[in-house]
Amino acid sequence: MPQIKVLPSDLRNKIAAGEVIERPASVVKELIENSIDAGSIDIRIDVLHGGKRLIRVSDNGAGMDRDDALLCFERHATSKLATENDLFTIKTMGFRGEALSSIASVAKIHLVTGLRKDPSGVSVEILGGEIRQVKDAPALGTSIDVRDLFYNTPARKKFLKTTGTEIFHIIDTVTKEALSHPGIAFRLSSDNQDTVHLPVSSGRKERIMQVYGEEFLSGLTDVSAETVGIKMEAYVTKGGNFRNTRSHQFIFLNTRPIKDPALSSAIYKAYEGILPQGKHPLFFLFLDIDPGKVDVNVHPTKREVRFEDRESVYRFILTNIREAVRRERAEYTKEFIAPPAGAAVQMHETTHQNSFYAESSASMIAESLELSYRTHLPHLYLGDTFLAVSGKGGLTLIDHHAAHERVLYERLLSGMNLNSHQLLFPRQIKLSPKEYRALMGSLDIIRDFGIDIDDFGFDTVLVRSLPDAFETADMRGILTDAAACILKGIAPGKSLKEELAARIACHSSVRGKAILNQEEVAQLIADLEQTEHPDQCPHGRPTRIFFSLDDLKKLFKRK
Repeated sequence: MPQIKVLPSDLRNKIAAGEVIERPASVVKELIENSIDAGSIDIRIDVLHGGKRLIRVSDNGAGMDRDDALLCFERHATSKLATENDLFTIKTMGFRGEALSSIASVAKIHLVTGLRKDPSGVSVEILGGEIRQVKDAPALGTSIDVRDLFYNTPARKKFLKTTGTEIFHIIDTVTKEALSHPGIAFRLSSDNQDTVHLPVSSGRKERIMQVYGEEFLSGLTDVSAETVGIKMEAYVTKGGNFRNTRSHQFIFLNTRPIKDPALSSAIYKAYEGILPQGKHPLFFLFLDIDPGKVDVNVHPTKREVRFEDRESVYRFILTNIREAVRRERAEYTKEFIAPPAGAAVQMHETTHQNSFYAESSASMIAESLELSYRTHLPHLYLGDTFLAVSGKGGLTLIDHHAAHERVLYERLLSGMNLNSHQLLFPRQIKLSPKEYRALMGSLDIIRDFGIDIDDFGFDTVLVRSLPDAFETADMRGILTDAAACILKGIAPGKSLKEELAARIACHSSVRGKAILNQEEVAQLIADLEQTEHPDQCPHGRPTRIFFSLDDLKKLFKRK
């Protein structure tokens, strides 16, 4: 008796759906990309219950006639390929002809579409991949309703996350498509509330500003380069504008959002010698490459691509971004090269201290500028954040950034000694839609830290008061990192409040460039002694290391 059987078509379609449709955001991505390919300049997305109950994508694109509307749900039906050669010069967002058939096999579909030149239109209803009703319906462009996703595949449905998590993924998907298509207007509504509203922009730079705000954009530097077959437009971290997470890193190839560890590593390599340990650069990398030199047909979701010559692309990115970073870095370090007026008096006119400036040069690009020894004080700066303090029968090495982190962390958790002050002019901070939504659900915790925040609407928050320790801190960076922490989830054994306190304390602590005076060092040491766990920062790194006289003798091989 034969053991091999041909699977029935409905089962084949459900298997294909498992490859293409991972969650509601996958449906949103496929439908948006169909709208883009149809020439739309205005795309609206409406979702209910994180897309689990309804996903509706409407556009003003070319639309379809009756025959195409019926055929488009057939597996491997596409208008974007005609010959085998077309497969190697892909210029559209979609081409495999799998998306609509896969979606239709695991959801209830209602399509309304009409041609621009013939708005008589057609309505098609599909249930479980089977066409149930076809009728005339006036329409311009296309609107597709996808209801009750995975209603007939309960094993897949149970793996969907909470409504909040699914809407975060949808926002992320819409944001990526919007960043790569600035000439298209996008609007996302979740449970009848506007979540993303991005009008047509003049270019990628303006689109980044629309999503993240002008202040965020000011922390990026532009990089443009072109060679045979490759063109690059990038916006990358400048100055010390690094982050604790990878939450603002995007790569687009021929307007398609992709993931490619090799290209990401090229950007990290460009910051070699600059990027502090545990920090990450921001980057928006837009590549235009001859379609014949890349293969986007290696993954059903088209997230991964194959390059004909990946090494040359890697070198092109590394060389141009490294050059731009170094050029910008030289400008950034100028403020540390020459002392401000009167600095010689403030620094006690010591030859040793002034040598810090004399030895500096425009070629300095390190994140942690080398600091001089401060021999006239009872502590020595050993460069970066390290102090050497004598006493107690030995020598203590202190990482003043880690020490300050511990102090702030415990103050944030306890709510004690924060000394919040009202801002004379409340500060507006624009966030991405996903970050804004995450923070709105945790405002009570943020306020417990002495940061008084109100919802200003339009993905913007209003900061009304701050603890004194945060007066010069990067508040936008604090809030975006806090949002990333909320979105990432909580590590086992910790609470959200503890995770947020650790993130915020790290942002607000004194950095390597800050030189503490004698009184500030004494106060920091006293505050550290008052903490519950003075020997470690919230992330587990040492705050101080003590060497007794016996330890020192052993180091010098003395008995």
